[in-house]
Amino acid sequence: MTDKALPHRGTTASFGSDEDAVPDVDPSNLDLAWKHACGYLENYISATEKVHKTHAKEYEKILKSVSDPLKEGHHFDQNLGGIAGLFENIRTNTTGIANSHLETEKNLKGSVLPILGRLHAEIKHKSKELSSGAVKGSKSVDKARNVTQKQIELLGQHTASFSSSGGRVDSSSDPYVIQRGVSHRLNKQVIEENNNRHDLLAVQDSFQQFEAHLIQIIQQAMSAFLQIVGGQAERQKAMYSDMVATTQNIPLDFEWKGFVHRNNTILIDPAAPKRDVSRISFPNQDHVSTRPLIAGTLERKHALKGYSTSYYVVTPSKYLHEFKDDDDIRKDPTPDISLYLPDCTIGATNGVQFNIKGKDASKGKVGGALAMSHEFAFKAPTPADAEKWSGIIREAAGPGNYSGEFSGSVPASPVENRNFSGQQPPPQYQENRKVAPVQTQGLPQVPPGQTSGTVASAGGYGSGATPRTARLTQQVRSTPTSGGGLQGGVGPVTGAPPVTSGIEGAPGQY
Repeated sequence: MTDKALPHRGTTASFGSDEDAVPDVDPSNLDLAWKHACGYLENYISATEKVHKTHAKEYEKILKSVSDPLKEGHHFDQNLGGIAGLFENIRTNTTGIANSHLETEKNLKGSVLPILGRLHAEIKHKSKELSSGAVKGSKSVDKARNVTQKQIELLGQHTASFSSSGGRVDSSSDPYVIQRGVSHRLNKQVIEENNNRHDLLAVQDSFQQFEAHLIQIIQQAMSAFLQIVGGQAERQKAMYSDMVATTQNIPLDFEWKGFVHRNNTILIDPAAPKRDVSRISFPNQDHVSTRPLIAGTLERKHALKGYSTSYYVVTPSKYLHEFKDDDDIRKDPTPDISLYLPDCTIGATNGVQFNIKGKDASKGKVGGALAMSHEFAFKAPTPADAEKWSGIIREAAGPGNYSGEFSGSVPASPVENRNFSGQQPPPQYQENRKVAPVQTQGLPQVPPGQTSGTVASAGGYGSGATPRTARLTQQVRSTPTSGGGLQGGVGPVTGAPPVTSGIEGAPGQY
């Protein structure tokens, strides 16, 4: 088993083995190593002190981020225990952290660094002591060694010449005499080395005590460093803990209760009832123009699907509006049909039925200008209701628009009333005017049994009309209206072109 090489520390002078007459000297300055170690500690403490100074400035920048008052701060309760109190706590603790770093920087500079500075000075003083004492003895040893080395070199020269000269040498050059001189000088060297050794042992013993003293001073400095830096870290931790505790202690309803208390006059009262449209009033709500003359449900006859029920209103503006229902909430109440009654012809009632002929004005000015007149047949729930509706409608339409007769014809569909290509245009009606009386003089009489073609020719119609056409023409001519015109305001005007129909078998009906 081989012996491991043990670590060793250099001494001030290392002596060679006993076989070496002039051992090599490798001095090592212990004070230089300790001087460097002390310098490292000083640099570390100084750098830490600078960092704390920088931290103090940085925390001052952090403090500026919360130094301004809260925006919209009036919404928060300014008493302690809320959000405003939390930010005040943050400002206070952040200021304390910045001040703690400044204090730490001052304490490191004023307490720890001076300890290491004094230690550095002691090491320098010890180094001078070694130089004045032990180093002087080392010089004497070096001088004795040089003398011995020269005598040994002289012995080597004369022993070599002794061999070459065959043994003839001077008495002063006799190797024997020279060898004895080496012994004499070597003895003096050993005495000097032993004296130096004694001095170095004393230095070593004193340096052992000095190293213990150095370590004690370093320990003292590091303890002071821990007390200062650790105290600052604990204070900083406590300040952060205080911020968190202040945040956690805010009641969840603290700000809301304060907000409600400060704004109880503008906040909605949860106990107050909800708004109801029926209890809301607005300007011109009850104006005379907004009150219907009559309103209710009527049935209107359609060409294809018979009667259907809708909600009708006669307004002071003299309109008859048709709505699907009287619901104003579900959708915007836009009329499906609007009849401007002064432009319409009103028929007489027949039980629960009455008719109105006019144009739908619900499509606006452009649509109304292009719209065609239609005859609308209505049915009320009772004859009394029919009379009531008819009377109000006649009053709104004016006396000149009442025909006085009831027409039981089915209103034509707007699609069917359009003029097709190749047919005669529809008859022209003059709305809002009385129809001219039917011409009865100067027309040939139709004898009984006359053919339909003769009847049509007498009435101004073209030949080839069907018997049904003749009968309808005869009926129209023989039924005068109360206003002097034809029933329902329909019929050819005197001097107008012959009336034809776009529907086969129904001349003049649209």
